[in-house]
Amino acid sequence: MRKKHSIGDRIFTMINGALLALIALACLLPFINVIASSFASTQEIVAKKFILFPTTFSLDAYKYIFSTPTIFRGLGVSVGVALVGTLVSMALTALMAYGLSRKYLLGRGTINFIVVFSMLFSGGMIPTFLVVKSVHLIDSYWSMIIPTAINAFNLIIMRNFFQALPDSLEESAKIDGCTDFGVFFKIMLPLSLPSVATISLFYGVAYWNTYMNAILYLNDSLKWPIQVLLRQIVIVSSGMQGDNSVVDIVPPAQAIKMGVIVVATLPMLIAYPFVQRHFVKGALLGSVKG
Repeated sequence: MRKKHSIGDRIFTMINGALLALIALACLLPFINVIASSFASTQEIVAKKFILFPTTFSLDAYKYIFSTPTIFRGLGVSVGVALVGTLVSMALTALMAYGLSRKYLLGRGTINFIVVFSMLFSGGMIPTFLVVKSVHLIDSYWSMIIPTAINAFNLIIMRNFFQALPDSLEESAKIDGCTDFGVFFKIMLPLSLPSVATISLFYGVAYWNTYMNAILYLNDSLKWPIQVLLRQIVIVSSGMQGDNSVVDIVPPAQAIKMGVIVVATLPMLIAYPFVQRHFVKGALLGSVKG
């Protein structure tokens, strides 16, 4: 039997829906403005402070951004670092999280304490740089991956996800002759795909947005990721000092900045729908059990 809603319930639903729509619109409009401004002409950008749809369509900003092979090389570096870094981080995080989720692990409490402690305190920029230098990672792509290979927050989420799985699964598998690695790869990992998809997205976004590590550890500009190159483009287009070899022509600075935002965020926006259905489930399941 269909439940009847009172007039008060209907009014509340309407007001709630209207407020949520306004909030969603407030979040969406700035992004639409960024995209529209990146395609707007010079005159329109100067005349209007807020653009939702350009009256004169122009690709000058993107021609400027992609006017040199350096940008495509930077894109290749960022894609490579994001893919390799995500695979390395997921492998290390999943293995460590599964080990810490087992109650019989010797020293489990101490290791968990160290993991949580690392979320609150770190060695700092200079000590980290000295460590990276001492292991000969300066000017290496690995300098953008290894120092941040395991994120404590992601590790805890995945550990909690493994803890939520019934212990009887492991016991049954071992009775059938499975080793610890067999239990992990054949049973636990396939069951944790929502968590894997969620954490992979976290790591992928972090590696794609790599900026500070590249500035600190990469002296060779040919190895810069796209984020550093885009920042260089913004500096040059704004008339500030920078490496003018990156680009040759300079369209409006505002359009360049908007185009840079689109280029920097578009790959992640394309990747997100493929893991979106796992995202909420993975994050919630990994945060229920402490």
